[in-house]
Amino acid sequence: MKKGSNNGAKPKLGNKEYVKELRKLQVELCRLQDWVRVTGKRIVVVFEGRDAAGKGGTIRAITERVSTRVFRVVALPAPSDREKSQMYMQRYLAHFPAAGEIVIFDRSWYNRLGVEHVMGFATKEEHAEFLKLCPILEGYIVEGGIMLVKIWLEVSNEEQERRFRARIEDPLRQWKLSAMDFPSRIRWYDYSRARDMMLKATDTKVAPWYIVRSDNKKRARLNTIAHFLKQIPYKKVPKEKVKMPKRSMKGAYNDEASLKGRRFVAEKY
Repeated sequence: MKKGSNNGAKPKLGNKEYVKELRKLQVELCRLQDWVRVTGKRIVVVFEGRDAAGKGGTIRAITERVSTRVFRVVALPAPSDREKSQMYMQRYLAHFPAAGEIVIFDRSWYNRLGVEHVMGFATKEEHAEFLKLCPILEGYIVEGGIMLVKIWLEVSNEEQERRFRARIEDPLRQWKLSAMDFPSRIRWYDYSRARDMMLKATDTKVAPWYIVRSDNKKRARLNTIAHFLKQIPYKKVPKEKVKMPKRSMKGAYNDEASLKGRRFVAEKY
Protein backbone atom coordinates (compact mmCIF):
# COMPACT_ATOMS: atom_id res chain seq x y z
CA MET A 1 0.00 0.00 0.00
CA LYS A 2 1.36 3.42 -0.91
CA LYS A 3 1.50 5.67 2.12
CA GLY A 4 -0.77 8.65 1.76
CA SER A 5 -2.53 7.24 -1.30
CA ASN A 6 -6.07 8.46 -1.82
CA ASN A 7 -8.74 6.83 -3.95
CA GLY A 8 -11.37 9.33 -2.79
CA ALA A 9 -11.45 10.98 -6.23
CA LYS A 10 -12.54 7.78 -7.96
CA PRO A 11 -16.17 7.62 -9.10
CA LYS A 12 -18.69 5.38 -7.42
CA LEU A 13 -18.55 1.76 -8.48
CA GLY A 14 -21.57 0.47 -10.38
CA ASN A 15 -23.50 -2.26 -8.60
CA LYS A 16 -23.02 -4.77 -11.44
CA GLU A 17 -19.25 -4.33 -11.43
CA TYR A 18 -19.15 -4.38 -7.62
CA VAL A 19 -21.11 -7.65 -7.39
CA LYS A 20 -18.90 -9.23 -10.07
CA GLU A 21 -15.67 -8.31 -8.27
CA LEU A 22 -17.06 -9.18 -4.85
CA ARG A 23 -18.01 -12.66 -6.04
CA LYS A 24 -14.44 -13.28 -7.24
CA LEU A 25 -13.07 -12.25 -3.87
CA GLN A 26 -15.66 -14.29 -1.97
CA VAL A 27 -14.63 -17.38 -3.95
CA GLU A 28 -11.09 -16.75 -2.73
CA LEU A 29 -12.36 -16.35 0.84
CA CYS A 30 -13.94 -19.81 0.52
CA ARG A 31 -10.58 -21.17 -0.64
CA LEU A 32 -8.89 -19.48 2.28
CA GLN A 33 -11.48 -21.09 4.55
CA ASP A 34 -10.65 -24.56 3.22
CA TRP A 35 -6.93 -23.93 3.70
CA VAL A 36 -7.42 -22.74 7.27
CA ARG A 37 -9.48 -25.85 8.07
CA VAL A 38 -6.88 -28.23 6.60
CA THR A 39 -3.79 -26.53 8.05
CA GLY A 40 -5.29 -25.63 11.44
CA LYS A 41 -4.09 -22.04 11.14
CA ARG A 42 -5.35 -19.38 13.52
CA ILE A 43 -6.07 -15.88 12.24
CA VAL A 44 -7.21 -12.72 14.03
CA VAL A 45 -8.49 -9.74 12.05
CA VAL A 46 -8.96 -6.42 13.83
CA PHE A 47 -11.26 -3.79 12.32
CA GLU A 48 -11.06 -0.29 13.75
CA GLY A 49 -12.06 3.18 12.60
CA ARG A 50 -14.30 6.09 13.47
CA ASP A 51 -18.04 5.67 13.85
CA ALA A 52 -19.73 5.24 10.44
CA ALA A 53 -16.44 4.28 8.78
CA GLY A 54 -18.07 1.18 7.27
CA LYS A 55 -16.75 -1.60 9.52
CA GLY A 56 -20.05 -3.49 9.69
CA GLY A 57 -20.67 -3.55 5.95
CA THR A 58 -17.11 -4.61 5.22
CA ILE A 59 -17.29 -7.46 7.73
CA ARG A 60 -20.62 -8.61 6.26
CA ALA A 61 -19.07 -8.66 2.78
CA ILE A 62 -16.30 -10.90 4.12
CA THR A 63 -18.52 -13.30 6.03
CA GLU A 64 -21.73 -13.61 3.98
CA ARG A 65 -20.51 -16.56 1.85
CA VAL A 66 -18.35 -18.46 4.34
CA SER A 67 -19.01 -20.75 7.30
CA THR A 68 -19.60 -19.31 10.75
CA ARG A 69 -17.74 -22.36 12.05
CA VAL A 70 -14.54 -20.97 10.54
CA PHE A 71 -15.17 -17.20 10.35
CA ARG A 72 -16.34 -15.94 13.72
CA VAL A 73 -17.25 -12.28 14.32
CA VAL A 74 -16.70 -10.85 17.81
CA ALA A 75 -18.36 -7.55 18.74
CA LEU A 76 -18.21 -7.25 22.50
CA PRO A 77 -20.63 -5.03 24.47
CA ALA A 78 -19.50 -2.68 27.24
CA PRO A 79 -17.62 -4.61 29.94
CA SER A 80 -19.48 -5.91 32.97
CA ASP A 81 -18.39 -4.98 36.51
CA ARG A 82 -16.59 -8.32 36.74
CA GLU A 83 -14.80 -7.75 33.42
CA LYS A 84 -13.76 -4.28 34.55
CA SER A 85 -11.88 -5.91 37.44
CA GLN A 86 -9.97 -8.26 35.09
CA MET A 87 -6.76 -7.69 33.20
CA TYR A 88 -7.79 -5.45 30.29
CA MET A 89 -6.96 -7.92 27.49
CA GLN A 90 -8.56 -10.85 29.31
CA ARG A 91 -12.04 -10.64 27.84
CA TYR A 92 -10.64 -10.36 24.32
CA LEU A 93 -8.25 -13.29 24.69
CA ALA A 94 -11.21 -15.51 25.65
CA HIS A 95 -12.48 -15.12 22.05
CA PHE A 96 -9.23 -15.89 20.27
CA PRO A 97 -9.28 -18.63 17.59
CA ALA A 98 -8.62 -22.30 18.04
CA ALA A 99 -7.04 -24.32 15.22
CA GLY A 100 -8.85 -23.83 11.92
CA GLU A 101 -10.60 -20.59 12.90
CA ILE A 102 -10.59 -16.96 11.78
CA VAL A 103 -11.83 -14.45 14.34
CA ILE A 104 -12.84 -10.97 13.20
CA PHE A 105 -13.00 -8.32 15.92
CA ASP A 106 -15.52 -5.57 15.14
CA ARG A 107 -13.68 -3.19 17.44
CA SER A 108 -11.17 -4.72 19.79
CA TRP A 109 -8.72 -4.03 22.57
CA TYR A 110 -8.05 -0.78 20.69
CA ASN A 111 -11.16 0.61 22.39
CA ARG A 112 -8.78 1.60 25.17
CA LEU A 113 -6.77 3.78 22.81
CA GLY A 114 -9.83 5.20 21.05
CA VAL A 115 -13.28 5.70 22.54
CA GLU A 116 -12.26 4.90 26.14
CA HIS A 117 -9.45 7.46 26.00
CA VAL A 118 -11.43 10.20 24.22
CA MET A 119 -14.61 9.78 26.30
CA GLY A 120 -12.77 9.51 29.61
CA PHE A 121 -13.72 5.88 30.30
CA ALA A 122 -10.04 5.12 30.85
CA THR A 123 -7.66 7.21 32.93
CA LYS A 124 -4.63 8.91 31.40
CA GLU A 125 -2.47 6.40 33.23
CA GLU A 126 -4.42 3.45 31.81
CA HIS A 127 -4.16 4.92 28.32
CA ALA A 128 -0.42 5.52 28.59
CA GLU A 129 0.18 2.05 30.02
CA PHE A 130 -1.72 0.34 27.22
CA LEU A 131 0.08 2.38 24.55
CA LYS A 132 3.27 0.87 25.95
CA LEU A 133 2.00 -2.68 26.50
CA CYS A 134 -0.10 -3.20 23.35
CA PRO A 135 2.78 -3.76 20.89
CA ILE A 136 4.42 -6.13 23.39
CA LEU A 137 1.21 -8.15 23.77
CA GLU A 138 0.73 -8.30 20.00
CA GLY A 139 4.31 -9.51 19.66
CA TYR A 140 3.46 -12.42 21.95
CA ILE A 141 0.26 -13.13 19.98
CA VAL A 142 2.17 -13.38 16.69
CA GLU A 143 5.03 -15.30 18.28
CA GLY A 144 2.42 -17.77 19.55
CA GLY A 145 1.53 -18.67 15.95
CA ILE A 146 -1.53 -16.46 15.39
CA MET A 147 -1.67 -14.44 12.18
CA LEU A 148 -2.74 -10.90 13.13
CA VAL A 149 -4.15 -8.51 10.52
CA LYS A 150 -5.08 -4.97 11.64
CA ILE A 151 -7.20 -2.74 9.39
CA TRP A 152 -8.16 0.87 10.03
CA LEU A 153 -11.04 2.28 7.94
CA GLU A 154 -10.49 5.98 7.41
CA VAL A 155 -13.61 8.03 6.70
CA SER A 156 -13.50 11.76 6.01
CA ASN A 157 -15.24 14.39 8.12
CA GLU A 158 -17.65 15.22 5.29
CA GLU A 159 -18.59 11.62 4.62
CA GLN A 160 -19.07 10.79 8.29
CA GLU A 161 -21.46 13.74 8.62
CA ARG A 162 -23.37 12.62 5.52
CA ARG A 163 -23.74 9.08 6.91
CA PHE A 164 -24.90 10.34 10.30
CA ARG A 165 -27.54 12.52 8.62
CA ALA A 166 -28.72 9.51 6.63
CA ARG A 167 -29.09 7.55 9.86
CA ILE A 168 -31.16 10.31 11.40
CA GLU A 169 -33.51 10.61 8.42
CA ASP A 170 -33.83 6.97 7.27
CA PRO A 171 -35.94 4.71 9.54
CA LEU A 172 -34.07 1.69 8.16
CA ARG A 173 -30.79 3.13 9.45
CA GLN A 174 -31.85 4.73 12.73
CA TRP A 175 -31.01 1.55 14.64
CA LYS A 176 -27.36 2.26 13.79
CA LEU A 177 -27.37 5.42 15.91
CA SER A 178 -25.68 4.97 19.28
CA ALA A 179 -24.99 7.13 22.31
CA MET A 180 -21.39 7.51 21.10
CA ASP A 181 -22.19 8.77 17.60
CA PHE A 182 -22.78 12.44 18.28
CA PRO A 183 -19.92 12.86 20.79
CA SER A 184 -17.69 11.40 18.06
CA ARG A 185 -18.80 14.24 15.76
CA ILE A 186 -18.17 16.88 18.40
CA ARG A 187 -14.75 15.42 19.29
CA TRP A 188 -13.50 14.81 15.76
CA TYR A 189 -10.03 16.18 16.45
CA ASP A 190 -9.75 14.38 19.78
CA TYR A 191 -10.35 11.13 17.91
CA SER A 192 -7.80 12.19 15.26
CA ARG A 193 -5.15 12.73 17.94
CA ALA A 194 -6.05 9.41 19.58
CA ARG A 195 -5.68 7.71 16.18
CA ASP A 196 -2.31 9.34 15.61
CA MET A 197 -0.99 8.25 19.03
CA MET A 198 -2.30 4.73 18.44
CA LEU A 199 -0.61 4.43 15.05
CA LYS A 200 2.68 5.83 16.32
CA ALA A 201 2.83 3.30 19.16
CA THR A 202 1.32 0.18 17.58
CA ASP A 203 2.12 0.28 13.85
CA THR A 204 4.95 -2.22 14.13
CA LYS A 205 6.77 -4.58 11.76
CA VAL A 206 5.34 -7.56 13.65
CA ALA A 207 1.75 -6.26 13.67
CA PRO A 208 1.40 -3.39 11.18
CA TRP A 209 -1.67 -1.27 10.60
CA TYR A 210 -3.15 -1.05 7.12
CA ILE A 211 -5.32 1.98 6.36
CA VAL A 212 -8.23 1.78 3.92
CA ARG A 213 -9.93 4.97 2.75
CA SER A 214 -13.63 4.22 3.14
CA ASP A 215 -15.56 7.20 1.78
CA ASN A 216 -16.47 4.97 -1.17
CA LYS A 217 -18.02 1.95 0.59
CA LYS A 218 -17.98 -0.49 -2.31
CA ARG A 219 -14.40 0.22 -3.29
CA ALA A 220 -13.34 0.08 0.37
CA ARG A 221 -14.90 -3.37 0.81
CA LEU A 222 -13.22 -4.74 -2.29
CA ASN A 223 -9.85 -3.20 -1.42
CA THR A 224 -10.06 -4.51 2.13
CA ILE A 225 -10.89 -8.09 1.13
CA ALA A 226 -8.22 -8.13 -1.59
CA HIS A 227 -5.65 -6.85 0.87
CA PHE A 228 -6.66 -9.32 3.59
CA LEU A 229 -6.33 -12.23 1.17
CA LYS A 230 -2.89 -11.00 0.15
CA GLN A 231 -1.69 -11.13 3.76
CA ILE A 232 -2.37 -14.86 4.12
CA PRO A 233 -0.19 -17.38 2.20
CA TYR A 234 -3.10 -19.73 1.51
CA LYS A 235 -3.28 -22.27 -1.28
CA LYS A 236 -6.20 -23.89 -3.05
CA VAL A 237 -6.99 -27.18 -1.34
CA PRO A 238 -7.65 -30.11 -3.73
CA LYS A 239 -11.17 -31.51 -3.46
CA GLU A 240 -12.81 -34.68 -4.66
CA LYS A 241 -15.48 -34.16 -7.28
CA VAL A 242 -18.91 -34.33 -5.66
CA LYS A 243 -21.68 -36.38 -7.27
CA MET A 244 -25.36 -36.01 -6.46
CA PRO A 245 -26.65 -39.34 -5.06
CA LYS A 246 -29.93 -40.79 -6.32
CA ARG A 247 -32.91 -40.76 -3.97
CA SER A 248 -33.63 -44.14 -2.46
CA MET A 249 -37.16 -45.43 -3.23
CA LYS A 250 -37.12 -47.78 -0.26
CA GLY A 251 -40.18 -47.04 1.90
CA ALA A 252 -41.55 -44.61 -0.71
CA TYR A 253 -44.95 -43.01 -0.11
CA ASN A 254 -46.89 -39.83 -0.98
CA ASP A 255 -45.11 -37.50 1.44
CA GLU A 256 -46.80 -34.41 -0.04
CA ALA A 257 -50.32 -35.71 0.53
CA SER A 258 -49.47 -36.38 4.18
CA LEU A 259 -49.17 -32.62 4.74
CA LYS A 260 -52.77 -31.98 3.75
CA GLY A 261 -54.65 -30.05 6.46
CA ARG A 262 -51.49 -28.68 8.09
CA ARG A 263 -50.99 -24.97 8.72
CA PHE A 264 -49.13 -23.35 5.83
CA VAL A 265 -47.97 -19.74 5.76
CA ALA A 266 -50.12 -17.55 3.49
CA GLU A 267 -48.32 -16.89 0.20
CA LYS A 268 -48.68 -13.11 0.03
CA TYR A 269 -45.65 -12.62 -2.19
